[in-house]
Amino acid sequence: MILKLSTTAALLLTGAHLAAATHAITPDDIARVQDVASPDIAPAGDWVAYTVRATDPAADKSITHVWMTRWDGKRSVQLTSRPRESETTPHFSPDGNSLAFISGRGDAHDDDQLWLLDRAGGEARRLPGIKGSVADFAWSPDARSIVLVVADPQPDEKANAAASAATAAPAQPGSADTGPTATTIPTAAAGSDTEKKPHPIVIDRFHFKQDIDGYLGKQRNRLWLYDVATATARRLTTGDFDEGLPAWSPDGTSIAFTSTRGPDPDRGYDSNLYRIDVAAKPAEPVRLTTYEGADNSIELGSYPAWSPDGRSIAYVQSGPVALIAYGTRHLAVIPASGGAARLVTAGLDRNVRDPMWSADGRSLSFLVEDDGAVRMASVVASGGAVRPRIGGFRVFNSPVAGPKGRLAVIMASPAAPGEIFAVEGTGLRQLSHANDAWLKTVTVNPVTATSFRSADGTEVHGFITRPAGASGPTAAILFNHGGPQAQFDADFDLQWQLLAGHGYTVISSNPRGSTGRGQDYGKAIYAAWGSVDVADALAAVDDAVARKLADPAHLGVVGWSYGGMLTNYVIASDTRFKAAVSGASIGNALAGYGTDQYTNDYETELGTPWQHPEAYIKVSYPFYHNDRIVTPTLFMVGDKDFNVPLQNSEQMYQALRSRNVPTQLVIYPGEFHGMKRPSFLTDRAQRWLAWFDARVK
Repeated sequence: MILKLSTTAALLLTGAHLAAATHAITPDDIARVQDVASPDIAPAGDWVAYTVRATDPAADKSITHVWMTRWDGKRSVQLTSRPRESETTPHFSPDGNSLAFISGRGDAHDDDQLWLLDRAGGEARRLPGIKGSVADFAWSPDARSIVLVVADPQPDEKANAAASAATAAPAQPGSADTGPTATTIPTAAAGSDTEKKPHPIVIDRFHFKQDIDGYLGKQRNRLWLYDVATATARRLTTGDFDEGLPAWSPDGTSIAFTSTRGPDPDRGYDSNLYRIDVAAKPAEPVRLTTYEGADNSIELGSYPAWSPDGRSIAYVQSGPVALIAYGTRHLAVIPASGGAARLVTAGLDRNVRDPMWSADGRSLSFLVEDDGAVRMASVVASGGAVRPRIGGFRVFNSPVAGPKGRLAVIMASPAAPGEIFAVEGTGLRQLSHANDAWLKTVTVNPVTATSFRSADGTEVHGFITRPAGASGPTAAILFNHGGPQAQFDADFDLQWQLLAGHGYTVISSNPRGSTGRGQDYGKAIYAAWGSVDVADALAAVDDAVARKLADPAHLGVVGWSYGGMLTNYVIASDTRFKAAVSGASIGNALAGYGTDQYTNDYETELGTPWQHPEAYIKVSYPFYHNDRIVTPTLFMVGDKDFNVPLQNSEQMYQALRSRNVPTQLVIYPGEFHGMKRPSFLTDRAQRWLAWFDARVK
């Protein structure tokens, strides 16, 4: 079954913003767009708190502050404004008296801590008694307690020495406060107060590195219970496992959460939903789910949802384990006391997330990823036909329910970045206005949905972004998305707008391997990267040329992450492109195994390289057959990227340089897979345009 909502390839963006526009979108506008996130409705339903991330040019970083808007939309207030310090994840206390948020304000160890702001006024105060960095939190229904997700503090020198000594006889997983002994070693004083001495990094975990986190040690994210009155915290669970996504039962006696508990959590995808009684000392969590794959994956970030009567919990179950992220995620419901789970969206061949119960407990609303959009849908709690709730070609995110049936959500469209909206029946009313002023100064280029046939007849969908006012064919850029288990959707895409504002028609496809079109469509490139997805991407270009939107003599191609990989595959398969930009990509899968963070995925999808070298060679033709590449290619990557490490871009650059194909490698110091530094984001965009302008136009 497929959720049938309006997906016509009509014009997605009218000229609404054109009249007041003063300039085409340029790289300088990257620092002017603001990101709205984390809505939360006050207990009285009269205000919505949220965060706004903006660029601080002097600090060359993005700063996030907490805002609040009245439900009637008549007043907005900025609640935090500390220079060069951010605050995230605002949550009202259930009694309405306080607003809590996470911030690293002034912490000597760079730990994020929990802060409390009295709504009557005054400065926020840091809650004492918390050791480690707070990653998440949730208020108890009576506002007396807060469940925290806290990352273990880095060990001191004595702990480091003990960890190193313990490598000869590592502790067994599951024992209290013990576990794998690898650790990222902090520097320690040597010789003087200012001199620092490095220590060895000792590794003995299977999954030992992660982008941004770096080399992984025995530190875990754990559940703690914080008593607001006494300012004390106690561990809720024991054992060396990562825990997250806590959600209180309506009566405040239990917490549902996700944990990765098993003989070796690093060697697989199994996570399960647990329930713990907060009054029990010591408390022993009760395992609720038994599926061998990811039940309510922490990485997905979709919280379990208790039914109003506290008898059931809704959550997201992953697809078949062997398909990893190519499988379809379903909405499931399980008794809070334990028992068999039931899939309530079993007939829906689409990914879902963020379940919310109706007030009477009879139905569930959720987000569904569907063919270039993210929509709101509902289903009866016992399962059955999925019904559209709010459709349209747009993207919804972060829905949050409040009293009096109130519902807020972030909504974005090709015409505008995401803002907070009140959901009223099937209608929407804008509450936040972070980007309204900026939108009045720029020309937003029109985006349309498109549909075409690939070489084997498969129907493929995508988007075309045209320079405002363009007529006839223009120079064009094929833009490939990352993942590959992701989709281009009806969000506001600043990179499309940048290229179109510079005169390029942007061709963006969702080739096979993308999500949003069902499990079979997604798994079509399983262990076959660079196969039918290349044909589909090239078909998008052929379609744009046939419709006289793209000039076949002036074509470029760009992508980041798997989009960069697909760019490598495309230019190793077709020589029509005059220039390419390949960001954070890999051309040799054999070089990726053991050097990036995807060892589980490699072994599941391709097998081990010593047992199945042919599988690795098959998907590595951009490197092993780079003699097919004639396209001048710009490679870009952050030097701290553990997702697709620097060495992979270096290899492809070196191969093309060896053959005297025009190429360049740009390395961004201190950047991870997803670049953050505003000046580097601007620099990247400027280099894209310069590279294409010199060769494509």
